[in-house]
Amino acid sequence: MLHHNIYRPKKENASWITFVHGAGGSSAIWFKQIRFFSKYFNLLLIDLRGHGSSKSLIQNPFKSKYSFESIVEDIFEVMDHLKIKKSHFVGISLGTILIRQLAEMQPKRVDKMIMGGAILELNLRSRILMTFGNATKSLLPYMWLYRFFAFIIMPHRNHRESRILFIREAKKLYQKEFIRWFKLTSEIIPKLRIFRKISLDIPTLYIMGDQDYMFLPSVKKVTESDPLSELLVIEECGHVVNVEKPEKFNDGMLMFLNA
Repeated sequence: MLHHNIYRPKKENASWITFVHGAGGSSAIWFKQIRFFSKYFNLLLIDLRGHGSSKSLIQNPFKSKYSFESIVEDIFEVMDHLKIKKSHFVGISLGTILIRQLAEMQPKRVDKMIMGGAILELNLRSRILMTFGNATKSLLPYMWLYRFFAFIIMPHRNHRESRILFIREAKKLYQKEFIRWFKLTSEIIPKLRIFRKISLDIPTLYIMGDQDYMFLPSVKKVTESDPLSELLVIEECGHVVNVEKPEKFNDGMLMFLNA
Protein backbone atom coordinates (compact mmCIF):
# COMPACT_ATOMS: atom_id res chain seq x y z
CA MET A 1 0.00 0.00 0.00
CA LEU A 2 1.14 3.55 -0.71
CA HIS A 3 2.64 5.53 2.12
CA HIS A 4 0.19 8.16 3.31
CA ASN A 5 -0.45 10.68 6.08
CA ILE A 6 -3.76 11.89 7.41
CA TYR A 7 -4.67 15.05 9.29
CA ARG A 8 -7.97 15.55 11.08
CA PRO A 9 -9.55 18.79 12.35
CA LYS A 10 -11.20 19.08 15.75
CA LYS A 11 -14.68 19.38 14.25
CA GLU A 12 -16.68 16.24 13.47
CA ASN A 13 -18.03 15.11 10.10
CA ALA A 14 -15.49 17.13 8.13
CA SER A 15 -15.15 16.38 4.41
CA TRP A 16 -12.02 14.75 3.03
CA ILE A 17 -9.45 16.29 0.70
CA THR A 18 -7.02 13.96 -1.06
CA PHE A 19 -3.79 15.52 -2.34
CA VAL A 20 -2.03 13.99 -5.38
CA HIS A 21 1.46 15.19 -6.30
CA GLY A 22 3.09 15.05 -9.72
CA ALA A 23 5.84 12.90 -11.21
CA GLY A 24 9.14 13.28 -9.38
CA GLY A 25 7.55 15.00 -6.39
CA SER A 26 6.09 13.70 -3.15
CA SER A 27 3.47 14.69 -0.60
CA ALA A 28 6.07 17.14 0.77
CA ILE A 29 5.05 19.66 -1.91
CA TRP A 30 1.78 20.26 -0.02
CA PHE A 31 3.45 21.57 3.14
CA LYS A 32 2.00 25.05 2.55
CA GLN A 33 -1.53 23.62 2.40
CA ILE A 34 -1.51 21.29 5.41
CA ARG A 35 -1.75 23.82 8.22
CA PHE A 36 -4.33 25.91 6.36
CA PHE A 37 -6.75 23.15 5.34
CA SER A 38 -6.34 20.85 8.34
CA LYS A 39 -8.42 23.36 10.31
CA TYR A 40 -11.47 22.67 8.15
CA PHE A 41 -11.08 19.27 6.45
CA ASN A 42 -9.78 15.76 6.88
CA LEU A 43 -6.62 15.57 4.75
CA LEU A 44 -5.14 12.56 2.99
CA LEU A 45 -1.65 13.04 1.54
CA ILE A 46 -0.29 10.23 -0.60
CA ASP A 47 3.17 9.38 -1.90
CA LEU A 48 2.70 7.75 -5.31
CA ARG A 49 4.53 4.49 -6.00
CA GLY A 50 8.29 4.90 -6.13
CA HIS A 51 8.06 8.44 -4.71
CA GLY A 52 8.74 9.81 -1.25
CA SER A 53 8.16 7.13 1.36
CA SER A 54 6.46 4.76 -1.12
CA LYS A 55 9.77 3.62 -2.59
CA SER A 56 9.28 0.03 -1.42
CA LEU A 57 6.51 -0.46 -3.98
CA ILE A 58 9.03 -0.65 -6.81
CA GLN A 59 10.13 -4.01 -5.43
CA ASN A 60 6.63 -5.47 -5.71
CA PRO A 61 6.59 -7.74 -8.81
CA PHE A 62 2.81 -7.51 -9.07
CA LYS A 63 3.02 -3.73 -9.57
CA SER A 64 5.75 -3.65 -12.18
CA LYS A 65 3.56 -2.32 -15.03
CA TYR A 66 2.83 1.38 -14.75
CA SER A 67 -0.32 2.81 -16.28
CA PHE A 68 -2.59 5.64 -15.24
CA GLU A 69 -5.22 3.06 -14.32
CA SER A 70 -2.89 0.99 -12.12
CA ILE A 71 -1.55 4.08 -10.32
CA VAL A 72 -5.10 5.25 -9.64
CA GLU A 73 -5.93 1.83 -8.22
CA ASP A 74 -3.13 2.45 -5.69
CA ILE A 75 -5.00 5.58 -4.54
CA PHE A 76 -8.31 3.72 -4.28
CA GLU A 77 -6.57 1.06 -2.19
CA VAL A 78 -5.58 3.69 0.39
CA MET A 79 -9.06 5.21 0.41
CA ASP A 80 -10.66 1.81 0.91
CA HIS A 81 -8.26 1.04 3.74
CA LEU A 82 -9.25 4.31 5.46
CA LYS A 83 -12.94 3.78 4.60
CA ILE A 84 -13.12 7.06 2.67
CA LYS A 85 -16.18 6.80 0.45
CA LYS A 86 -15.94 10.25 -1.13
CA SER A 87 -13.37 13.04 -1.25
CA HIS A 88 -12.40 16.31 -2.86
CA PHE A 89 -9.22 15.84 -4.91
CA VAL A 90 -6.37 18.29 -5.40
CA GLY A 91 -3.59 17.66 -7.88
CA ILE A 92 -0.57 19.41 -9.32
CA SER A 93 0.91 18.87 -12.79
CA LEU A 94 0.79 15.14 -13.70
CA GLY A 95 -1.30 14.61 -10.57
CA THR A 96 -4.16 16.38 -12.35
CA ILE A 97 -4.16 13.67 -15.04
CA LEU A 98 -4.33 11.00 -12.35
CA ILE A 99 -7.28 12.76 -10.71
CA ARG A 100 -9.10 12.96 -14.02
CA GLN A 101 -8.43 9.25 -14.59
CA LEU A 102 -9.71 8.54 -11.10
CA ALA A 103 -12.89 10.49 -11.80
CA GLU A 104 -13.41 8.52 -15.02
CA MET A 105 -13.11 5.23 -13.17
CA GLN A 106 -15.18 6.00 -10.05
CA PRO A 107 -16.92 9.37 -10.41
CA LYS A 108 -19.17 8.80 -7.39
CA ARG A 109 -16.14 8.96 -5.13
CA VAL A 110 -15.18 12.45 -6.33
CA ASP A 111 -16.84 15.51 -4.84
CA LYS A 112 -14.94 18.44 -6.37
CA MET A 113 -11.64 18.62 -8.27
CA ILE A 114 -8.96 21.28 -7.93
CA MET A 115 -6.36 21.14 -10.70
CA GLY A 116 -3.17 23.12 -10.12
CA GLY A 117 -0.81 23.56 -13.06
CA ALA A 118 -3.18 21.32 -14.99
CA ILE A 119 -2.06 19.41 -18.06
CA LEU A 120 -4.88 19.19 -20.61
CA GLU A 121 -2.92 19.27 -23.86
CA LEU A 122 0.71 19.08 -24.95
CA ASN A 123 1.90 21.90 -27.19
CA LEU A 124 4.71 21.56 -29.73
CA ARG A 125 7.45 22.40 -27.23
CA SER A 126 6.22 19.89 -24.66
CA ARG A 127 5.97 17.19 -27.37
CA ILE A 128 9.56 17.88 -28.42
CA LEU A 129 10.65 17.60 -24.78
CA MET A 130 8.78 14.33 -24.42
CA THR A 131 10.39 12.92 -27.56
CA PHE A 132 13.85 13.99 -26.42
CA GLY A 133 13.29 12.47 -22.99
CA ASN A 134 12.15 9.15 -24.41
CA ALA A 135 15.18 9.01 -26.70
CA THR A 136 17.69 9.71 -23.92
CA LYS A 137 16.05 8.38 -20.74
CA SER A 138 18.17 5.22 -20.70
CA LEU A 139 21.38 7.00 -21.70
CA LEU A 140 21.56 10.14 -19.57
CA PRO A 141 21.46 10.28 -15.76
CA TYR A 142 17.84 10.94 -14.90
CA MET A 143 18.69 13.96 -12.73
CA TRP A 144 20.24 15.68 -15.74
CA LEU A 145 16.97 15.24 -17.59
CA TYR A 146 14.88 16.25 -14.61
CA ARG A 147 16.86 19.46 -14.04
CA PHE A 148 16.60 20.26 -17.74
CA PHE A 149 12.82 19.74 -17.77
CA ALA A 150 12.43 21.75 -14.56
CA PHE A 151 14.19 24.77 -16.09
CA ILE A 152 12.18 24.55 -19.32
CA ILE A 153 8.84 24.32 -17.51
CA MET A 154 9.76 26.76 -14.70
CA PRO A 155 12.28 29.17 -16.27
CA HIS A 156 11.75 32.41 -14.33
CA ARG A 157 13.62 33.60 -11.27
CA ASN A 158 10.45 33.52 -9.16
CA HIS A 159 10.07 29.80 -10.03
CA ARG A 160 13.30 28.97 -8.21
CA GLU A 161 11.67 27.64 -5.02
CA SER A 162 9.50 25.27 -7.04
CA ARG A 163 12.48 24.06 -9.08
CA ILE A 164 14.58 23.42 -5.99
CA LEU A 165 11.74 21.56 -4.24
CA PHE A 166 11.00 19.29 -7.19
CA ILE A 167 14.68 18.59 -7.91
CA ARG A 168 15.24 17.75 -4.24
CA GLU A 169 12.32 15.30 -4.22
CA ALA A 170 13.34 13.82 -7.58
CA LYS A 171 16.75 12.91 -6.14
CA LYS A 172 14.93 10.32 -4.00
CA LEU A 173 13.95 8.40 -7.15
CA TYR A 174 16.07 5.72 -8.79
CA GLN A 175 17.02 5.73 -12.48
CA LYS A 176 14.83 2.67 -13.17
CA GLU A 177 11.92 4.27 -11.37
CA PHE A 178 12.26 7.48 -13.39
CA ILE A 179 12.22 5.41 -16.60
CA ARG A 180 9.06 3.56 -15.50
CA TRP A 181 7.27 6.85 -14.93
CA PHE A 182 8.61 8.46 -18.09
CA LYS A 183 7.19 5.60 -20.14
CA LEU A 184 3.75 6.88 -19.11
CA THR A 185 4.28 9.82 -21.45
CA SER A 186 3.38 7.53 -24.36
CA GLU A 187 -0.14 7.32 -22.90
CA ILE A 188 -0.59 11.03 -22.26
CA ILE A 189 -1.56 12.34 -25.70
CA PRO A 190 -4.35 9.80 -26.42
CA LYS A 191 -5.49 10.01 -22.80
CA LEU A 192 -5.77 13.81 -22.89
CA ARG A 193 -7.56 13.66 -26.23
CA ILE A 194 -10.27 11.50 -24.66
CA PHE A 195 -10.51 13.69 -21.56
CA ARG A 196 -11.06 16.83 -23.67
CA LYS A 197 -13.92 15.17 -25.55
CA ILE A 198 -15.74 13.82 -22.49
CA SER A 199 -17.07 16.20 -19.85
CA LEU A 200 -17.68 14.98 -16.32
CA ASP A 201 -20.51 16.13 -14.09
CA ILE A 202 -18.03 17.20 -11.41
CA PRO A 203 -17.32 20.83 -10.40
CA THR A 204 -13.71 21.61 -11.25
CA LEU A 205 -11.45 24.54 -10.40
CA TYR A 206 -8.30 25.08 -12.43
CA ILE A 207 -5.65 27.16 -10.66
CA MET A 208 -2.95 28.27 -13.08
CA GLY A 209 -0.05 30.71 -13.04
CA ASP A 210 -0.07 33.41 -15.70
CA GLN A 211 3.54 32.38 -16.51
CA ASP A 212 2.64 28.72 -17.09
CA TYR A 213 3.11 29.23 -20.81
CA MET A 214 3.13 25.54 -21.73
CA PHE A 215 -0.23 24.57 -20.23
CA LEU A 216 -2.35 27.66 -19.52
CA PRO A 217 -3.66 28.23 -23.11
CA SER A 218 -5.35 24.82 -23.33
CA VAL A 219 -6.90 25.22 -19.88
CA LYS A 220 -8.40 28.55 -20.95
CA LYS A 221 -10.05 26.86 -23.95
CA VAL A 222 -11.59 24.10 -21.84
CA THR A 223 -12.97 26.38 -19.14
CA GLU A 224 -14.59 28.66 -21.71
CA SER A 225 -16.81 25.82 -22.94
CA ASP A 226 -17.40 23.80 -19.75
CA PRO A 227 -20.06 25.29 -17.43
CA LEU A 228 -18.88 23.20 -14.47
CA SER A 229 -15.29 24.45 -14.75
CA GLU A 230 -13.79 27.59 -13.28
CA LEU A 231 -10.39 29.13 -13.87
CA LEU A 232 -8.32 31.09 -11.38
CA VAL A 233 -5.19 32.64 -12.92
CA ILE A 234 -2.58 33.82 -10.42
CA GLU A 235 -0.36 36.69 -11.53
CA GLU A 236 3.44 36.47 -11.54
CA CYS A 237 3.26 32.74 -10.97
CA GLY A 238 4.50 29.68 -12.85
CA HIS A 239 3.57 26.01 -13.02
CA VAL A 240 3.68 24.97 -9.35
CA VAL A 241 1.07 27.40 -8.08
CA ASN A 242 0.59 25.86 -4.62
CA VAL A 243 4.27 26.46 -3.79
CA GLU A 244 4.85 29.83 -5.49
CA LYS A 245 1.65 31.58 -4.36
CA PRO A 246 0.27 29.47 -1.49
CA GLU A 247 -1.96 32.15 0.04
CA LYS A 248 -3.81 32.84 -3.21
CA PHE A 249 -3.93 29.14 -4.03
CA ASN A 250 -5.36 28.28 -0.60
CA ASP A 251 -7.88 31.13 -0.56
CA GLY A 252 -9.14 30.34 -4.07
CA MET A 253 -9.43 26.65 -3.31
CA LEU A 254 -11.26 27.22 0.00
CA MET A 255 -13.74 29.59 -1.62
CA PHE A 256 -14.45 27.00 -4.33
CA LEU A 257 -14.91 24.16 -1.82
CA ASN A 258 -17.26 26.22 0.34
CA ALA A 259 -19.39 27.43 -2.59
